[in-house]
Amino acid sequence: MNNLTAFGLFAVTAMVVCYALEDRSRWFVLGFAVSCVLGSVYGFLQGAWPFGLVEGIWSIVAARKWWLSHPGMSR
Repeated sequence: MNNLTAFGLFAVTAMVVCYALEDRSRWFVLGFAVSCVLGSVYGFLQGAWPFGLVEGIWSIVAARKWWLSHPGMSR
C-alpha cells in the first residue's frame, strides 16, 4: 500500500465514521465536511477528478449543514 492509497483509505474511513455519528454531535458534521475535503484531494491526486469534484461539493453541503446547526442560527 503506497502513501496515496493510505491517505485515501483514511479519508474515506473518516467520512463513514463521521457520517454514522452525525446525530450525536454537530462536530461530527464538521468532521464529515473536513473528511470530504480530504476525499476530494485524494480523488484529484489519483486522477479521478469526477470523484474529487463530487466530494468537494459534498464538503460544501456538509459545512453548510454544520453552520446552520449552530445554536441561535435561523434557518
